[in-house]
Amino acid sequence: MILVGGENLIDFIQIEAAGEKPVYQANPGGSPYNCAKAIGRQQVAVGYITPISADPLGQLLAAGLSGAGVVLCGERRVEPTSLAVVSLENSIASYQFYRQRTAERLVSREGLANACPADVSAFHLGSLAITDGADADVWTEFYVSMAERGVFTSLDPNIRPAFITDRSAYFARLDRLLSVTDLLKLSDEDLAWLVPGQDIGAAAGQLARRSKAKLVIVTMGGQGAFALHSGQTVRVDAAPIETMVDTVGAGDTFMATLLATLSQTDNLSKTALGNLNQFAVRDLLIRAATAAALNCEQSGCNPPSLKTLNGALGQTQTI
Repeated sequence: MILVGGENLIDFIQIEAAGEKPVYQANPGGSPYNCAKAIGRQQVAVGYITPISADPLGQLLAAGLSGAGVVLCGERRVEPTSLAVVSLENSIASYQFYRQRTAERLVSREGLANACPADVSAFHLGSLAITDGADADVWTEFYVSMAERGVFTSLDPNIRPAFITDRSAYFARLDRLLSVTDLLKLSDEDLAWLVPGQDIGAAAGQLARRSKAKLVIVTMGGQGAFALHSGQTVRVDAAPIETMVDTVGAGDTFMATLLATLSQTDNLSKTALGNLNQFAVRDLLIRAATAAALNCEQSGCNPPSLKTLNGALGQTQTI
């Protein structure tokens, strides 16, 4: 089983043009939440360990995961659900978050250890969960403990600079995570904040050297993506999008497809990841980019099913 940890929240996504009273629709979200849902839709065993509120919005969150085949491993809490307001300009999303004293932030090492399934093969973490606060430290220590158990580790920082109040503390936490990470995904925006003023390739190389990751992948929106693997750089173009609706969850769908595909091809291990050749890495990037493009044709984070993804790639069976 792939286990996912990190925030869950309700995205209030703008669905009509801005004016005096723009209209917003409530959608389940949060980067790790989206990732778990997207993995489940690709028919790979996945569990979600973060607490979910028992309030009406939390019920919506839990139903969204269960409907995608995700096992709910975390506890249900009486505290409220976290919220995000997602506004759109030229189909590009901007975010404001409300996460003080909410259910998803109430984690402890003991609680996570008790909720962790015995059959975990990989653990994925990222985004707001590692940004700040006591919960960020709990998640970091749990991630390290999973790596020490020999569990495959995956990290997507998905940086939201507005929530990072102490840059040096964030870097110290990130370096601890990078030291035990097997698969690292970053966006060009992440790199611009982490390594300002440098070419994206050089910035990616710098992060790769700070990490133990066997595979480092950088997404660049409409400019495609590239991977650093075994001293080589593998690049792919962005997949075509028939009708752009919005970019919400595109990066999460990309990340999920990396994990799902590695699992489906028996490459979700440190050794197997290191042994991939450049053609396998290229195919992995193309598949993830295609899934992200399909998500962009939907409102909010609405990842493709395995059948839809395979159909878009001209495949008749599971990879």
